Amino acid sequence: MAEINHFEYGWITPALSYALSVLGSILGLVCAGRIRTARTSGQRAWWGLLSAWALGGTAIWAMHFMAMLGFAVENTRIRYDVPLTAASTAIAVVAVGIGLAIVGTGRLNPVRLIAGGVFTGVGVASMHYTGMAAMRLNGGLGYDTVRVVLSVVIAVVASTVALWLAMTVRRGLAIFASALVMGIAVNGMHFTGMSALSVHRHDGTGELTGTGVSTLLVPIVLAVVFGVVGLLYALLAAPTDDDRAATAYLDGRRLSEPAAPTPTAAPDPVGLRARSTLGQPGTPFPSRRDTPPR
Repeated sequence: MAEINHFEYGWITPALSYALSVLGSILGLVCAGRIRTARTSGQRAWWGLLSAWALGGTAIWAMHFMAMLGFAVENTRIRYDVPLTAASTAIAVVAVGIGLAIVGTGRLNPVRLIAGGVFTGVGVASMHYTGMAAMRLNGGLGYDTVRVVLSVVIAVVASTVALWLAMTVRRGLAIFASALVMGIAVNGMHFTGMSALSVHRHDGTGELTGTGVSTLLVPIVLAVVFGVVGLLYALLAAPTDDDRAATAYLDGRRLSEPAAPTPTAAPDPVGLRARSTLGQPGTPFPSRRDTPPR
């Protein structure tokens, strides 16, 4: 059995993974708050997609990959299967998106919350073990069943709490505190699942397929950076509740104001106004047929 090191670079990778999970949780909770205030189904779908990307793509999957940078096995290199790695990303985002759709459509109740939490938690666990299956190394992977089940339970509980927070938390300080708790839960699930892993090295050194970590790191970091910047831009560009209230107030005020009266000319039965303008520049002289009989 090969020796495993989960912290090859010390506390740098777990600290960065926790920071990513907290950042993604903050953005996801803020976007989820916009779902509740959206006026149309299109707006709700848009904010749900952004929230799913923030929670599933940044808080969960990017955190997982950052933590995996510190994972090492003695006397073997580690490479990754790109299609399976991409599939793990899609699983995380889709699972969170469906969980948000379950709890976000209609009135929140315990049945919806538990159903969404179970679906999302199983999806998060599937993402984790799909990402582990994407590893290519000179050995076979084994898992302790009890710890695997425990990691799935943690994922379900963490997902249920995250969905409840996404639907109830609104204030900035509460969102930040909730993100700190969610970061602990996500990292706890990851390292619990990693503690279930064992590697049995193969005799010899065969050629490994897949892509190295250094090759995957650059596109993943760019995707995270552009994703976070895009989420921040969407949040800053979207109108807030205060903006909507001000717009509604101005619209209501315009509707309530009386229309400006149209000026009406005073009666002129004997044609004095017409006579007073004769001889002024631009005023034509009346013809014979326009002149009234004497």
